[in-house]
Order: sequence, then structure tokens, then C-alpha cells
Amino acid sequence: MLKRVFVAPDPGRVRLRFASRAVIGIGLAVALCGLVGHSLVAAITGGLAALLALFTVTDATVRQQAVTTALLPVAGLPVLAVAAVLHDQPVARDLVFLAVMGAGVYARRWGPRGHSLGVFAFMTFFAAQFLHTVPGQLPELYAAVLLSLAVSSTVRFGFWCYERRLPAVAVPTAPEGRGLARVTTRQAVQATLGGAFALGLGQVLSDQRWYWAVGATWWVFVNTTSRGETLVRGFRRVLGTVIGIAAGFFVAIPLEGAGAPTAAIVAVCVFGIFYTAAVSYSWMMFFVTVMVGVLYGVLGVLDASLLWLRVAETAVGALGAVLAVLVVLPVTTHAITDAWIRKALRCVHACTAEAAERLAGSLSADPAPRVAELDVLLSRVRLSLAPLVHPLSPLKARKTRARQVLALLDDCVREVRGLASIAADPAASHDARLSAACSRVEEAVEELLRQESREERGAVRAGVQAGAAVDHPALAHLHGLERALADLATPLHSPPRAPIAA
Repeated sequence: MLKRVFVAPDPGRVRLRFASRAVIGIGLAVALCGLVGHSLVAAITGGLAALLALFTVTDATVRQQAVTTALLPVAGLPVLAVAAVLHDQPVARDLVFLAVMGAGVYARRWGPRGHSLGVFAFMTFFAAQFLHTVPGQLPELYAAVLLSLAVSSTVRFGFWCYERRLPAVAVPTAPEGRGLARVTTRQAVQATLGGAFALGLGQVLSDQRWYWAVGATWWVFVNTTSRGETLVRGFRRVLGTVIGIAAGFFVAIPLEGAGAPTAAIVAVCVFGIFYTAAVSYSWMMFFVTVMVGVLYGVLGVLDASLLWLRVAETAVGALGAVLAVLVVLPVTTHAITDAWIRKALRCVHACTAEAAERLAGSLSADPAPRVAELDVLLSRVRLSLAPLVHPLSPLKARKTRARQVLALLDDCVREVRGLASIAADPAASHDARLSAACSRVEEAVEELLRQESREERGAVRAGVQAGAAVDHPALAHLHGLERALADLATPLHSPPRAPIAA
């Protein structure tokens, strides 16, 4: 896992900038809360608001991101008020918490903005339980949240808006249907019932810290679609929490809430959360767990028993999520994976078409945004296939197939990226062979999506291999793309559990 975090590709150092900006934005927000005289509880609430704004807002354009950030208080502040008012009414509090949880998951049907607002609303209610918020604290907490969002937004959209120099990427949405066939509807029901299980069992473990179980269920569901993804995410959450708790015994407890060391460790943890989120959920949870441990130390309630309770509550929450996705309206891994692969192949088709137009002399055609979208789609395919390629997966044939699909899709992305870079060169000359090769690539994608017969796929493969000798760099990328698409036919169209021949 360590190797995966530190040697994972970071094109344009986007992850590094993402994490560095988060440390600056959250650090300035908390510091300013302290300077204006806010209490420790208000500063923590403001810091959480800044963290969520910088972490969860992922709209395609900077303008859309700014609008979503401005809407966060609209979703969060009323929820904070309800949580404070219901502080001493456990039955009503629990029912409202579960309703917020279900609504937050259901809101994903409206894309990245719905997802961000749903996360912010849920975490606001969660923070109220963590900090034992009461109505008398609301004015100060409201001020801290608004101030922190203003500071973090100034950093994000003013001082360091590196997204303005990046191509806009349309964040892909999960495949959707109608009614109970809609993934977000099913997940809302699953999350609510899984949260109810976690809440009940979590309160048996502790009537003070039960909310950790509900939070664990919630975060297992975030950014997952199928039951396989949820199972793997639940395992990784527990793993990251256990490792973080072990570190907490050596880091958080000895600190005893000391100011300067705690601030330094929180800054390191914030960087780690943002830097590792895209490549390792386990390490992200490690940093979250260590950060929460040192915050408990600042609040003066940290001890070894609390850390062990955190492990138990996290396990209960993960179990609630696992039971929900297995029993309640399950969404199969195969169906979701197939849908994401189809989206990726259509994006390959669009990339090739844009590159062909650019090479033919069109100045309006630009494959770069499509390439960026393809990178996002490939990461989504990886997430959906994670259950099959996991080391503990017992399905050997499906594991082999999944690895082959990922390797060939990697080849497609590499060739498309190379083709786009050549098309971006003003000196790239038009070659009649390029149009023919682009047409063959588009036909190969269409054949894959139509699920051609095995005999027809063999004919395509022979035609592609026959034209391997090329003397134009763009043609080399196109022929490489043709070969990868032809090879994808076998793993994509064979029965899921059948072995794949070498």
C-alpha cells in the first residue's frame, strides 16, 4: 500500500497541489477563527467545513465549483440547527439522522453538486454529535462555518486556482434507471437501513460515541455503486482505522493535547488525507483516524479505551453497510462494471474522432478534454473492478479477466494520450491513412459495444495485425489502439466465470 501511494502517477502534480492547497486553506480558516476569538469547538467546526468544501466539491468547471461551495451553508446550517435542538431527544435525533443519511445518498442523482451537498449535510449532523452541540452555541458555530468557507474559498478560487489551467472534465455519473432500478434510490435505501443497524448496535457499545458507527456506514457508501465496491471499501475502512488506531497509541496519546505538536500533526494528516484519497482509501482512513485521535486529545477526552471503542464502532458501521448491500436491493458488480467500461469505450471513440478532426485541420476540435474525461472514467472502472482484483478474491477466472481488461484499457488510454499530443502539434500534417485508421478504431469500438460474434472478432483482429508496419507517429498510436480494442473482445464477451486462454 505504501508503494502505491508514493509511486502512483501524479500528472501535472495535481494531487500534490490539491493536498498543499488544502493545508493552506484549512490552516488559514482555523487560524482566523482563533484570531477573532472563537472557541475551540467553533474552530474545529469551521475547520471541518473548510475541509469538506475543499475535498468534496468536484464539479466540472471552476464556476460550478464556486456555486456549489456557496450552497454548502444552505444545506448544512439548517441541519446543524436541527441537530442542536434535538440534542436531548434521542429518538427524534436518531430518526432525523437516518433521514439526513438517506437524503444525502439519494442526492447523488443530481451529480457532483448533489453529492457535495449531501455529504456536507450529513457531516454537519455528525459533527454536532461529535462536539455535543447545543442551541446556545449555534450563533458562534454559524459564524465559524461562514468565515471558514469564505477563507478556504478565497484560497481555492483566488490565490491558488490551478484548475483554471486544466481542461474541464465532466465528472461521470453512475448508470441510472427508473424507480428502484435507479442506483441512487437503491443506495439511499441501503444506507438508511445499514445506518439504522449501525446506530442500534453502536448505541449498545456506547451511548456516547455511537455516531462513529453511523459515520462508518456512511463513508463506506460514498463513491461506491455496486455491492462488490462496498465490500472492498468496508474492508479498507476497517484496515485503515486499525492502522490509524495503532499509530494513535504512539502519537495522539503521548501528545496530551499539546498545542503546537497537535497543530503540526493535524496539518500532516490533512495533507495525507487529500494526497492519498485518489489512490488508497486505507491510507486516507489512516490519516483521518490519527487526526481524529489528536483532536480528541485537544478536547481532553482521549485515552486508550476510546481508541479501541473507535475500532469497534467502525467495524459495526462497516458490517451494517455490508449487510445492507448484500441483502437489500443489491446492485451487482458485473452490471456496474459493464456500464462503466461502455462509458470508457464511448469516450475512446470520442477522443479518436476529435483527434482525427484536429489532424485533418480543424482548429475547433480538441481531444484534450476527452482525454481528461477518459482518465476519470478509467479510475471509475478500476474502482468497480477492485473487488475482482483484490488479493483476497477467490474468483480466479474473473480476477484474471479483470486484470486483462484493466491492462488493455491502460493501453487504450496511453495510445489515446499519445494521439492527442500529436494532434495538438500545429506542425502535424494530414495523412490520408490517418482518416482510415481513425475510422477503423471507431468501428472497433462500435463492434465491442454491439458484442459481435467470436468469428467476426477474429476477422477484425487479423485485419488490425496485418497493418502493423507504420511510419507516422499518429498511425503508430492508432494501430496500437486498434490492437488493444481487438484484444478487449475476448475478456469482454466471454462468459464471466469462464477461464481466459493465454
